[in-house]
Amino acid sequence: MSSLAYTLSDSATMLRRNLRHMQRYPSLTLMVIGIPVIFLLLFVYVFGGTLGAGLGGPSGGREEYATYVTPGILLIAVAGVAQGTAISVAMDMTEGIVARFRTMSIARVSVLTGHVVGSLIQTMLGLAAVTGVALLVGFRPTADPLEWLAATGLLAAVTFAITWLSVALGMVTKSVETASNLPMPLMLLPFLGSGFVPTDSMPTGLRWFAEYQPFTPVMETLRGLLVGGPIGSSGTQALAWCAGITLLSYLWARKLYDRDPSR
Repeated sequence: MSSLAYTLSDSATMLRRNLRHMQRYPSLTLMVIGIPVIFLLLFVYVFGGTLGAGLGGPSGGREEYATYVTPGILLIAVAGVAQGTAISVAMDMTEGIVARFRTMSIARVSVLTGHVVGSLIQTMLGLAAVTGVALLVGFRPTADPLEWLAATGLLAAVTFAITWLSVALGMVTKSVETASNLPMPLMLLPFLGSGFVPTDSMPTGLRWFAEYQPFTPVMETLRGLLVGGPIGSSGTQALAWCAGITLLSYLWARKLYDRDPSR
């Protein structure tokens, strides 16, 4: 059997391990769905009437705002999984199971890959549930099947990137408590971008940050794919951010995993 086949086999074993954890501890999956849904209901039914009217358009109101805000809510769901992944990795690091894995004849990258692919599956299931709720409260996409496929691929790409980042954050920390706090700023990025209001309504300094942070081009691309409108350079920027974060986070995580644990 080739080294690639061994790596894939070991990664599949680690993935099964993480999927069993998901089955035994469903609270994290419920949080992935619950927190974005709470934000969705809050912004649509409490603020949606006013904010929707401010967006303009032929109708305004809650339904238009639900359509505008859904991409930001989906990114909150993606960021929410990062915290759970970092905690899971930190638990493995602090409870000694990773030290045992290092002594076994298994592909080193498979331990990390199991966490990443397991979190990716969990996130995509959560995103499907959140999208279903968004449809119930007024989200009205106009995308055709190809655009839906492209939007799903983009969400998978940003989830993959953020999950690798959360794996590295979980490994660099010395405790589970610290690991639970490090990814929390990711939850704020949709608020400090175009997730809930257009960036041109923000003060100059905040608008500059909102336009150049990684989540804004992702949300703008999702809007263009799902509800129409120009995507422009947002699609290229979104893919570039995903590729850059994935590569740097993967290299960081591998370096942390391969280092001598006695140092």
